[in-house]
Formats: sequence, C-alpha cells, structure tokens
Amino acid sequence: MDTAPISIPLMSLLLGFLPGLLVVLVMRIWSLDAWSAIYANLRMLLQLLLIGYVLTFVFEAENPLIIVAVVVLMIALSSWIALRPLESKGISRYLAALMAIGACGLAMLVLVTQMILELQSWFEPRVVVPLAGMIFANAMNTVSLAAERFEAEFARDQNFREARTVALDAALIPQLNALFAVGLVSLPGMMTGQILSGVDPLIAARYQIMVMCMIFGSAGLAAIAYLQLQARVVAPRESRSDR
Repeated sequence: MDTAPISIPLMSLLLGFLPGLLVVLVMRIWSLDAWSAIYANLRMLLQLLLIGYVLTFVFEAENPLIIVAVVVLMIALSSWIALRPLESKGISRYLAALMAIGACGLAMLVLVTQMILELQSWFEPRVVVPLAGMIFANAMNTVSLAAERFEAEFARDQNFREARTVALDAALIPQLNALFAVGLVSLPGMMTGQILSGVDPLIAARYQIMVMCMIFGSAGLAAIAYLQLQARVVAPRESRSDR
C-alpha cells in the first residue's frame, strides 16, 4: 500500500474556497458583514502559507530559544484574540486571559510532551509546536466563549456565581459536542492526517485520544481560571449594586 501523503495541486486547492464564497454571498444578501468573512479567509490563506515557511525554518533550526519564543508568541496572541467578542477589553481582562491560557496551556503541554510522549528532547519542534498550537487555539476559543457569555449574563444583573456557571456551561458546549461526536460523526484532524499518511488506525486512535483529553482539559481549565479571575473585577460592581 502506498503510504505517501496525497499531494494537492494549487488549482485543486482553490476549489475548496467555492463553498466559502457561497457563504459570503448569502451573508451579503442577508445584510451581514461579508467583508469580515472575506478578510478572515484571506488572512487564513496568507498566514498558513507564511507559517509553512516559518515552520520549515523552526524545525530545521532545532533551537530551544526559538521554540520558547514561538510558544510565548502563541500565548500572547491567543490571549488577545480571545477577547475579540468583548466590547470592553482592557488590560485587566487581557492579563486574566493571558494567565488563564498561559498557565493551563503550559501545564497541559508539559504533561503531554514530557510525561505522556516522553520526548527525548524536551523542545522537539515537530511535536511541541503543533501540540502547543492545538492547546492554545482551543483554550483561546473556550475562554472567548466564556468571556462573552459571562459579560452578557452579568449585564443582565446576574450575580457572579450565576454568570460564571452559565458562562462555563456555554463555553464547554463545543468541547463536549466534539467528545460525543468523535469516532461516530467526525474523524478529527490529527487522526485523519495520520491515517492519510499511512499510520495504523489503532495507533492514530491513541494519539487522537491523547489530543482530545489534552484539548478538553486545557480549554476547560483555562475557561475556569479566566472566570475565577473575574471575581476581582466584578466585586466592586456587585458591591455598588447592593447599596
């Protein structure tokens, strides 16, 4: 059996944008912000093309300082992007997101790379960078959902505990859906990529189990940490409303 990865010609790759263009057209007809979708797709294309060159350099360099810099940059950017849905961002919210995503994400990254996979080199670029990307991206999305829902609930005069509970419940919906659907509805990215590369499906399944646990744990803990850190922010507002 030929286990070489399937090569995708550039013209064939462009066909993948056709359904997205249809979505953009409907957004335009329904008076939604279609330009944001166009901009997001263009950024995705440019960023992925650039990261291909960057990762080639990172993997070949095998310099621990470069790996550390990449991970720090991931944390800083993911924390900033996580606050995108909020009307009021501010330094306190950014620091909360930074601490939540950074601490929980790094702890999970160390657990996976140093204890589960037991890498010979702690900074192995081809393992650490992709796994860090998965961890921080999913933590970012979950924190973003939690932050947006928390602000909405608190604006409706919910107290801190109620807003925190509703926000965490809403933020974990995508993660729980992914756990329920994996293997039945979806074959996630890592498992699909490994199978397409010729890896035994049973081995690919073990890696995917590791990834699913990694994503759920880091994303959930990051959302919990962020929401807990909001207690200091909302305490003065609650005390004023009680007067």
